[in-house]
Amino acid sequence: MFEYFPGNYVWNLGVVATLNSGGLIDEVDRACRPIKEAAQRGEDAGTADFLRAWTELTDQLEAQAEEAAKAGHTRTAKQLYARATNYLCQAERMQSASAPGRLDTYRRVLELQEKAFVTVTRVEVPYEGTTLPAYFSSAGSRAPVMIMWNGLDSTKEHMYSSRHWAELAARGISCLMVDCPGSGEALRLQGLTARVDTEAWATACVDYLETRDDVDPARIGLVGWSLGGYFAPRAAAFEKRLALVVAWGANHDWGAVQRRRLQREGERPVPHYWEHVRWVWGQDDLDEFIEFAADVHLDGVVEKITVPFLVCHGENDRQIPLEYAHRSYDQATASPNRKLRIFTAAEGGAEHIGIDHLSHTSVYVADWVADTFRTT
Repeated sequence: MFEYFPGNYVWNLGVVATLNSGGLIDEVDRACRPIKEAAQRGEDAGTADFLRAWTELTDQLEAQAEEAAKAGHTRTAKQLYARATNYLCQAERMQSASAPGRLDTYRRVLELQEKAFVTVTRVEVPYEGTTLPAYFSSAGSRAPVMIMWNGLDSTKEHMYSSRHWAELAARGISCLMVDCPGSGEALRLQGLTARVDTEAWATACVDYLETRDDVDPARIGLVGWSLGGYFAPRAAAFEKRLALVVAWGANHDWGAVQRRRLQREGERPVPHYWEHVRWVWGQDDLDEFIEFAADVHLDGVVEKITVPFLVCHGENDRQIPLEYAHRSYDQATASPNRKLRIFTAAEGGAEHIGIDHLSHTSVYVADWVADTFRTT
């Protein structure tokens, strides 16, 4: 993985995610060069410097976008807004849950993202008396559709900037990018926290999609990356209207990962980690959270998956052990078509969710989904 900040995995993860989601190396370098010293102080220290530097870049791009829009250069403006969203969203992700101004920063992300859209639209998925905010990419009438879920710290804006939805659209597949409870807008602006029984979110998403005339209700799939590698297989085990499921990062035993992280084994995805995970799950006490997290696993669950199941994992994933990919695959014995794909360092995509070569992993997933939908 490209490591702009030597020795700081968490900051490097943000940089690589940005570059593999439409960021430009010159813009990223101009933002990061002034904060190289701050990165040496550790993953938590200096995150305010990170936000300040990347906000300055965002300001610059937004001003350029406004000028382009005034001149009637709509395509140029939308490209600039898209990159501005990408940069600011990654900087927001790095802040602590209690950081001053974090919500205002995220609201700005939402505003910039809306200005970047060309074919994607904002939708609301009804869920337990409220809604789950989402973006929808339509591939046309009666098209198959993939529901896409976040991990621990990503948002629907990260999913948009990854352009996985565009790869699906090129194959005639729509995409519903959802901020599930515990992530993105659902957490930040609505206070919805994550839960173990993620089939509740799947049911809400499928119910919504079945109301749309442009969706084929017999071909609704689900993909989740990072912690979504737990969320999605768990949901598919119990929501039987799903036609297929993808674990983009095999998060088979997330509770065990938390115990490892207490011992400083493996890498963590965000600064201020323990504050972040308690925020996501709505837990106040760390000891109680660790006890609660023990239930976040797929043992005895993936055996109930009865649809095609793809497990993708990087051989050098420094967050989630590779053995978990084998465990999810080996236990999914009721799946009529299960596939395990390990991405190697030689080809790229070997890091967590293939973030070091995101497009390579994305294309593989999209091809598998398209092939599988054709046979269902």
